[in-house]
Amino acid sequence: HVPLVESGGGSVQPGGSLRLSCATTGYTYSSYCMGWFRQTPDKGREGVAAIDSDGSASYADSVKGRSTVSGDYAKNTLYLQMNNLKPEDTAMYYCAADHVNLQLARGYNYWGQGTQVTVS
Repeated sequence: HVPLVESGGGSVQPGGSLRLSCATTGYTYSSYCMGWFRQTPDKGREGVAAIDSDGSASYADSVKGRSTVSGDYAKNTLYLQMNNLKPEDTAMYYCAADHVNLQLARGYNYWGQGTQVTVS
């Protein structure tokens, strides 16, 4: 079992910012590839950003330049800072982890419960 607990979602106006957090264990944070995904009824689940255990990050084109994935090793927490939010960013956001370096691929084995982001 890999605990992943998201927080930080909410409702913001277009142009606003949010920072999502994903709390996990120290082993997971230091050893796994971790990613952020979002899901809507229309688009399904899509990768947003990911970072591997070496610190290499990748981003979906839709959020590139507006989002930053980072982590706090002391807190075993992964973050997704999202700026200049747009209505199309509205979705349920999930944190995911896997021992394989999947980056934005969907095959992660471990998922959090999600946190809702609404931009309107």
